[in-house]
Amino acid sequence: MDPSTQRELARLLAGLRREGRQQSGLDQRLVPPDKATAYRIARMVEEELGWTVAGWKIAAMKEGLQRELRTDSPIYGRVFAPSIMESPGRVEHARQCSPIPEVEYQAVLGIDLPPRAEPYTVQEVTAAVASLHPGIELAECRFVHDAAFPPLPAILADGAGSGTIVYGPAIADWQKRDIAGQEVSLICNGTLRRKGRAADLLDHPVMPLTWLANELSRTGIGMKAGQMVSTGTLTGMLRPKAGETFIGDFGPFGSVSAKYS
Repeated sequence: MDPSTQRELARLLAGLRREGRQQSGLDQRLVPPDKATAYRIARMVEEELGWTVAGWKIAAMKEGLQRELRTDSPIYGRVFAPSIMESPGRVEHARQCSPIPEVEYQAVLGIDLPPRAEPYTVQEVTAAVASLHPGIELAECRFVHDAAFPPLPAILADGAGSGTIVYGPAIADWQKRDIAGQEVSLICNGTLRRKGRAADLLDHPVMPLTWLANELSRTGIGMKAGQMVSTGTLTGMLRPKAGETFIGDFGPFGSVSAKYS
């Protein structure tokens, strides 16, 4: 895939994101041939938009979600400002592209994690986290989920389905709490829809964060202090309707809410 074709796809994806719209399928010549090319195009989308990268999303840390998302490894995408908001959050359903609300822990970095030769350790990444928050990722996709839905590299070029992050108050003394074992719930208009635990899907939020730190280090991008990272769904994926309010209940760690108006 030559550079001009990569740039063509980046401009298309930037335009779709900027205008809040989708398209069905993708011309085969614009489908990236592999993950490396897809992530390179995602960086071009950032350039085309000119928006600040305020955070990152991670998905598919374990095999079950990898099968569902058609990947053999975790994936990541950029989250742009102003798509990070405090709870209660509100988005317009009509402008959301195939929206999916997912309950996730959100980690805020206190220091930069720049590219370097040696891998980051779990201990280093844990020390780099300034705060951990209950949150909901309002994921999106610029491609319609129909029979023409393109293969994974096109989705990675689109930021791996990145959308909006809604976060609640910081979890006090999070390093001393049972983050991995805490059951969390996704509640829609007062009805329990899903439950999950980090131990089952992530092991612990710091594990995907460490994976991302090393992936972005390896590719020369790095992470910056103040960026918020959505560490992966704890409750799977479902489709919201206009007018629905979703609450992520983290028990003693607090809660967060987002409404599709």
